[in-house]
Amino acid sequence: MRALALLAALLPLAAWAQVVEQTNLRYDEDWSLLSEAPHEGWRQAKYIPLIQDGSTYLTLGGEARVRFEGFDDNLWGDPPAADDGYLWLRVMPHADLHAGPARVFVQGIAGYARGVGAGKGPVDETGIDLLQGFADVRVPFGSDGGLTVRGGRALVALGSERLVGIRYGPNIPQAFDGVRAIVDCGPVRIDAFHLRPIAVGSGDFDDRTSKTRLLDGVYATVAPSKDIGIDAYWLGSENDQARFAGRTGRETRDTFGLRFFGKRGSLGWNWEAMLQRGHFGGDRIRAWSMATETAWSIADAPFKPRLRFRANIASGDRNPSDGRLGTFNALFPKGKYFGELSPIGPRNIVNLHPSVDFDFGKGVTIELVAARFWRESRGDGIYDIPGQLIRRAGDSRAMHIGDQIEISAGWQASDLLSFTASLSAFRPGSYIRDTGTARTIRMIGAEAMLKL
Repeated sequence: MRALALLAALLPLAAWAQVVEQTNLRYDEDWSLLSEAPHEGWRQAKYIPLIQDGSTYLTLGGEARVRFEGFDDNLWGDPPAADDGYLWLRVMPHADLHAGPARVFVQGIAGYARGVGAGKGPVDETGIDLLQGFADVRVPFGSDGGLTVRGGRALVALGSERLVGIRYGPNIPQAFDGVRAIVDCGPVRIDAFHLRPIAVGSGDFDDRTSKTRLLDGVYATVAPSKDIGIDAYWLGSENDQARFAGRTGRETRDTFGLRFFGKRGSLGWNWEAMLQRGHFGGDRIRAWSMATETAWSIADAPFKPRLRFRANIASGDRNPSDGRLGTFNALFPKGKYFGELSPIGPRNIVNLHPSVDFDFGKGVTIELVAARFWRESRGDGIYDIPGQLIRRAGDSRAMHIGDQIEISAGWQASDLLSFTASLSAFRPGSYIRDTGTARTIRMIGAEAMLKL
């Protein structure tokens, strides 16, 4: 009821027009442009000058989402809740205070789940809590450069969010406590950080900094031209309670990555390679992954189709007793990794993923997706997105996990209000049939989003 009350409080603002592109990282929005033009009505909430010269101002906003997901034979019919349907409710108001080079950003969350048959987890419910709360200061240098130092609790999205994402699709995003130093100078941006993830509790004001997990890193981006970028990064992660194939131990893992992305005419691409080294218990880590997405847009054709082809591979373990762990660890990836229905995550997997989307105008879009999944290694099982083992390797020599089809539709009803719906099915392959129940997963999803 508390989430519904907050939603009702935000609904009268739905008639507001939008003048700044909104992002899922609300602290990236810049409403200071309103200082140079008269602003009335709703704009007063987006730019509230606190002193006469406008160098100190406040921005207010928020978003509210209602989402339903219904499953038949989830996880191919495995217990405890193969047939499940639940409602996610989420409200996230925020305030952004700028005072010259300094800034304080606060975002709260009220997140609830109703009807989760398998038991609520950290992605489902958090009650009322602090999602983000940080302060930063920017020190300019040169003609177009600066250093931003930030401390506190924040959402973090790196690159394509294949390794560190905000988990926006599920109900409760993933935040981190820690410090960041961000240097930007022309086409170069370097982000260095020391972070601990937030362990989400189901009650009010009980989210806590994890005492068992740590993430350090340096993430650099170079943009040699307007439409082309290159990322190079190192991520150092520690987990005192890591689990792989039923084993628990301390994990220290270094991830080295290179990403090449851009757009040239109708062609777009986003290709990434990752190498992992480290230790898990007494084992050496030898893991890797490659992920590609290539798109071709046909702007002159009816409904402006865009063809996309994604291919992904992530290593699995060869032999649990050889002293080498080959299972790739996706760390803190985005939610809904392979689509609205994503029963498996990017570990021990080979995936081919063609799709096409259409723009029907007036804010209406439709996407058609097909995907096929195999195991990368026969010696390892398959995992969900958070990294939990959901099917052991067993004695099966089969590689084919299954095939997924999906249709999703979206309607941007206004600058602030949007609706989406999806239908998905995942037909099991020979590996799933060899290792347990093997029914086709069916899912329906629907959501309404108000973003102010």
